[in-house]
Amino acid sequence: MPNQVTRDATDGQAPGIPSHAQGLSRRQRITEPAVYREAFEGAAFAGRYLVMRVRRGPGAALRLGVVAGKRALNRSVDRSRAKRLLREAYRLNRARFAGACDVVLIARAAIRGVTRQAVEEDLLKQARRAGLLGEKA
Repeated sequence: MPNQVTRDATDGQAPGIPSHAQGLSRRQRITEPAVYREAFEGAAFAGRYLVMRVRRGPGAALRLGVVAGKRALNRSVDRSRAKRLLREAYRLNRARFAGACDVVLIARAAIRGVTRQAVEEDLLKQARRAGLLGEKA
């Protein structure tokens, strides 16, 4: 099978790709419900495909939380795809973000059927509005 990515037996990572670029570690994700509640009380930046909620304050460390509600996307396959698109767009651009804050991305109904590039453009637009983009943007 020549098209498969081979993995190193020692660390389980694909060769040639830095470990920080392969995914979001547990430390890079929001896992506590209280942090989600605080983020929903913070500033909101609405775009076409997503709403970005930003939580600043103690303990904020550029972590990500993703929400796709049943009201906007009633089929579970649509919710799963939306969350995957949001995570991937964030992961690919995380190095461009600056500041001590946590980000919660909320999928909107319009995200159904769009490309990752479109979601990524919307994410960057909202990050710029929120003042999260660093010098590399």
